[in-house]
Amino acid sequence: MTNPPHCGGWKGFCLASGSRKAGEMTSKQLTVVGGGLVGAAIAYGAASRGLSVRVLDQGDTAFRASRGNFGLVWLSSKGGGMPEYARWTRDAVGQWGGFHQELLDRTGVDSGLVQKGGFWLGFSEEEVQKRADLLAKIDREAGGIPFRMMEASEIRQYLPDIGPKVVGGSWGAQDGMANPLFLLRALHSGLKKAGADIISGIDVAAIEHNAAKGRFTARSGDGQGWTSDRIVVAAGLGVGELASQVGIHAPTVTTRGQVLITERLKPFMDYPTNKARQTAEGSVQIGSTTEDVGLDDGTTVEKIEWLARRAVDTFPALANARLVRAWGALRPLTPDGYPIYQESGTCPGAFAVVCHSGVTLAAIHANVIGPWMGGLTDAPPDVVPFNGKRFLDKNARFVRDH
Repeated sequence: MTNPPHCGGWKGFCLASGSRKAGEMTSKQLTVVGGGLVGAAIAYGAASRGLSVRVLDQGDTAFRASRGNFGLVWLSSKGGGMPEYARWTRDAVGQWGGFHQELLDRTGVDSGLVQKGGFWLGFSEEEVQKRADLLAKIDREAGGIPFRMMEASEIRQYLPDIGPKVVGGSWGAQDGMANPLFLLRALHSGLKKAGADIISGIDVAAIEHNAAKGRFTARSGDGQGWTSDRIVVAAGLGVGELASQVGIHAPTVTTRGQVLITERLKPFMDYPTNKARQTAEGSVQIGSTTEDVGLDDGTTVEKIEWLARRAVDTFPALANARLVRAWGALRPLTPDGYPIYQESGTCPGAFAVVCHSGVTLAAIHANVIGPWMGGLTDAPPDVVPFNGKRFLDKNARFVRDH
């Protein structure tokens, strides 16, 4: 087995010479409500192509999904119930190499991308067979999503420290990992270099639409207002209420993910796995859980113990590692787990985005969604299946997949 070549084919769009300086206005302006990974990537995609962009960021009081993100750039198993999402994810991970290099060249911030493949590891033959059936179904229906099933003896050629409880797993050649917090920093740095206006500490409470002028005003709870020609609601758990004010149905639910971090260890894990990954600094990130607990972003002893036990079963050497941090974070999900990308039919120029895969999909959010929602390109046909109207069917039943 050989590692895939570095994904560096997509070079992105560079700022033209003589582009606007920070603070200058173009004839059109985009406001993005939400400065997390999803909102920042969309805003960056528009701003880096010359559009005047404003980001209204709730700041440190927000339920930052990036804090609980496991940091995987992951294609394997995505879209088991929706082939369109599998293809969307395939295209996103294919653009990550060029996106990473663009951010690094433009900002000097390394997003931490390592994209040389990743492993899903199973503890039973039944579990491994179920995984093989799922991956075969996805590749058959979506196309271009190869995988390879391996027995434990073969996996040990790449991850020699796996324990005896690992009976097999799958290899995804396009999978990898990044650092969610470094990625967020790179996006914000890129926004500033592109002249975008980032306003922090803003809790947007309402969106007003002036149909006669084709303008939108985002208002905070204390009455401040920011007006623009177009607006994107990418405010995580707050999307549903704000989107409804511009005629978009974008239901959201929450899921909590708890994550553990060990002390820095000597490198022993060359590839990320679904249960643990080693960062460039040497610490091991262990995760994550999926819990329906409302707005509780705390941690629990029960889940911390479960994560630690599973990690030790996977890599027994972790039994001697010291845990240094544990935290929980809330992620926004739709009822079926797949994204919403939608323009309002009644308030043209207003958009809503709900997405839990802020790391995996960051490149396509910048390259495709940002230019579209900024009015620089037509709506991509690939986003049609992600319209929130799919949730208006009262007879529909959704199984959450993410």
